[in-house]
Amino acid sequence: MIVVKGETMKTKLITLFYYSILSCISLPLVAYAAGTVSEKTMINPEVSNNVAYSIPASVLQKQVWKPMKPPAMHTIVLSRASPQINEGNIQGAIATLALPASQGALKITLSSLIKDKQVYLPNVLVFDEKFQPVALYASHSFSYQQPGIFSGERVERTLKITPVSGQKNIYLLIYTTHADLQTSTKMVDPAKAYAQGVGNAVPNIPDPIALHTDTGILTLKVTSERTTENVLADHTFVDPNPNRVPKSISGETEQHFNEAIKKAIKNGDINKALTLLDEAERLGSSSARETFIKMIKSKESS
Repeated sequence: MIVVKGETMKTKLITLFYYSILSCISLPLVAYAAGTVSEKTMINPEVSNNVAYSIPASVLQKQVWKPMKPPAMHTIVLSRASPQINEGNIQGAIATLALPASQGALKITLSSLIKDKQVYLPNVLVFDEKFQPVALYASHSFSYQQPGIFSGERVERTLKITPVSGQKNIYLLIYTTHADLQTSTKMVDPAKAYAQGVGNAVPNIPDPIALHTDTGILTLKVTSERTTENVLADHTFVDPNPNRVPKSISGETEQHFNEAIKKAIKNGDINKALTLLDEAERLGSSSARETFIKMIKSKESS
């Protein structure tokens, strides 16, 4: 949840809406993959002329655009030494990426890690191969995520982009803004997570806040619908047995999670135990919660 100081998000969205209508500049839009089979493409509604045209062409031309060929995972550390843009509302460290436009739809999961109750709140501006702005994924669309077994607390969004055919590359500019730096992200208090994990009443206590900063750590996971150039654009993969029941977690994996939960609780690391419980149940474990509760009760009685 994004907390705005002095201005509600509703007001900001209304302002952006009317500005887009009144602007005399028209932007081409990029289609992105829809969430359902019946919808083939959708037009990204989040393009802001104000942001897109506040960056001089000379600033874009001097950036080094790091190529990423899917499938790929990449970590970007944004520091005071990183490239910076301070134009219009854009402020602080940036990341610049080049992605292939000839491999069909791209799925990009962008995470910004929360560290020491601080986080870089990203915006993503997409350009075509001629560096014309085509889509904007604004910061308010990134949401807070609790830690997982392989990931920490973060803000995150998955982008699904289908580049217009005939292009070689598209370009992503990741940045934060002066407005973003005036807001914060609400986290989940560990005591609340603990209560939820053991089935107790959730305490009425304030959640911690992560302040937004102009530096941070980003992780990106990029995949495409094609792995080679000769895959047909309209090829669809169909499950030959759509009624089959998904496999449950293996006994060995379930035991591994149970032992890890026990160890975490013995060491007093309840947050880690809760994270393991969550991941185990996502994989289909039927005994992880019972293990967790038994260990908690045992620890409380000892």
